Amino acid sequence: MTIPKGPTIRLNDLDLKFSGEIKRLAGTDFHACLQCRSCSSGCPFSDYMDYMPNGVMRLVQLGLKREALACKTIWVCVGCHTCSIQCPMAIDIPGVMDVLREKALAENVRIPEPDILNFHREVLNSVERYGRTHKLEIMMRYKLKKFDLLSDLDVGVRMLAKRKLDLTPSRVQRVGDVKKLFQE
Repeated sequence: MTIPKGPTIRLNDLDLKFSGEIKRLAGTDFHACLQCRSCSSGCPFSDYMDYMPNGVMRLVQLGLKREALACKTIWVCVGCHTCSIQCPMAIDIPGVMDVLREKALAENVRIPEPDILNFHREVLNSVERYGRTHKLEIMMRYKLKKFDLLSDLDVGVRMLAKRKLDLTPSRVQRVGDVKKLFQE
């Protein structure tokens, strides 16, 4: 039996400070990760990721900064917290993904998913406006920017029929408090 070879990890590729910095910024101890893959088995978007969520945790644990910041997974993650709910160590995996995205932007790392940054911006704009997401508006604004309103129309209609999309946004009672967060 031959053991498949993974990518070669060179010791001079490791950034020994990276792991500690991400831990501090994310406010969660991903070093507690058991590599049980519960997070990955529950992720609804894992089919679109180059590394499973547990794999990204391992990249960060090892200090493989370049690989962690350049991976597609941090951009595909939508922060639904399905992974964190299933994690026996209660690691805030979406929090780590958020910090990795911020670091990738700050360090001008090429974003491997086309247009995904625009999608993330629309989600944040919706949260700023309503205190929560309004999925229909997010998708409409995103599609308008791409000049691509009709490509997923059939999916949108099915989602509306199943009441998965609200026509009007709901708001949190104190949306002004949420707006203050965006100003800080």
